[in-house]
Amino acid sequence: MKEDFRKYLEEAIGAENALVAFSAFECPPSVSVRLNPFKSCAVPQGRPVPWNRHGLLLKFRPVFTLDPLFHAGAYYVQDSSSMFVGHVFRNALEAMEGPLSRPLRVLDLCAAPGGKTTDLAASLREFCGDDFILVANEVMKARVGVLADNVALWGDPNVVVTSDDPRAFGPLAGYFDIILADVPCSGEGMFRKDEQAQAQWSAENVALCEARQRRITADVWPALKKDGIFIYSTCTFNRYENDGNVAWIAENLGADILPNDREAEGVLKTESGYSLVPGFVEGEGQYCASLRKTAEVEFVDARLSRPDARSDRKTVLPQGLDTYFSQKMKFSLKGDTVTAVPQHLASEVEMLRQRLHVISAGCAVGTIKGSVLVPDADLALSIRLSNDAFPRHEVDRMTALKYLHRDALTLDDAPKGYVLICHEGLPLGFVKNLGNRCNSLHPQSRRIRMNLPSVAE
Repeated sequence: MKEDFRKYLEEAIGAENALVAFSAFECPPSVSVRLNPFKSCAVPQGRPVPWNRHGLLLKFRPVFTLDPLFHAGAYYVQDSSSMFVGHVFRNALEAMEGPLSRPLRVLDLCAAPGGKTTDLAASLREFCGDDFILVANEVMKARVGVLADNVALWGDPNVVVTSDDPRAFGPLAGYFDIILADVPCSGEGMFRKDEQAQAQWSAENVALCEARQRRITADVWPALKKDGIFIYSTCTFNRYENDGNVAWIAENLGADILPNDREAEGVLKTESGYSLVPGFVEGEGQYCASLRKTAEVEFVDARLSRPDARSDRKTVLPQGLDTYFSQKMKFSLKGDTVTAVPQHLASEVEMLRQRLHVISAGCAVGTIKGSVLVPDADLALSIRLSNDAFPRHEVDRMTALKYLHRDALTLDDAPKGYVLICHEGLPLGFVKNLGNRCNSLHPQSRRIRMNLPSVAE
């Protein structure tokens, strides 16, 4: 272990606590999942995560790729320490004053691969019902596709995925009620999982990360409303990237640091926030703190005060789209692709589309081919898909894996046409049943690439 890192860890959590952490770094990492409360399924065996009632610590790491429920979005594989950020977020929701006359607006600024996004989405739906919009942003083009896929698997249509630098959010002055910034860091908390993180660590990199984190926060800060909550998190331990930056935010950007007065099993309190350290918790390293913005700011949406000329254009959409969903949706057509967003969020999404690079919003419904709508894989995974929108065909585990592998299927007892393939009651995707064979609508990009006969017995 590098001597500089040893010094930084002792500064952050104390010499005695650091000894416990150093010992834990030699142990294997834990495995945990977080259930999707809006996709009921058989609950995996495990112990509860103390700060997330949907989190489970597993005894061993299964082959998640070979579990159809994983592909159905029934759960997300997430480190238990990372789930603590969702705990702080739920505390922020509880502290919000009074009902709003509009949907609650939340930004997950550095969102890939999607663990915190899906946690926030579940918490918002449990707390607000349908009255929220969550923007999940990832600036790295190589990572935003993974984020969009994981959001689609989770299936919540109130999530908008964007790919913008934090400075692009500045003009949305005062738009968001809560912003989560899980900022890029030196990765000390990942030492147990990633040997490269240890090899690449240096005091110089810590200083570089500290400066970058301040730039990211300052760039997005105008987008947070006055009295809004800013949740700052990293997966590192040192005080420069953690408490030091939180103090800098409060002093230079205008905020009050919220008290870290809630106890959590094994979680260490720091000057401004919380530190989760291997040896004290079963997960990896995580830091989290929250602040309330004091600087004055007001959001003015000039676009919504001026009708968009394009809204007068007539768009011809297939009939019967409303029957696909269990809530009122607004449909749009881009090229041959039909998408849907919740009706009450349509103006919000349109405004975001004009100001940001929106990768996905709501739910992809399908593609028009001739006079027929071919349903999209994301439609099957939506928690708002109507139960009777399509014929459903329940399959066993092996058949489900063959479907996810894009093997040839024959469904003798299923109706012809578009059929929803389900396992344990949860939709996996569509096939077009021709009688003697099926055409798979499962995306090539999401197919299982393992050799099923050798691993799925």
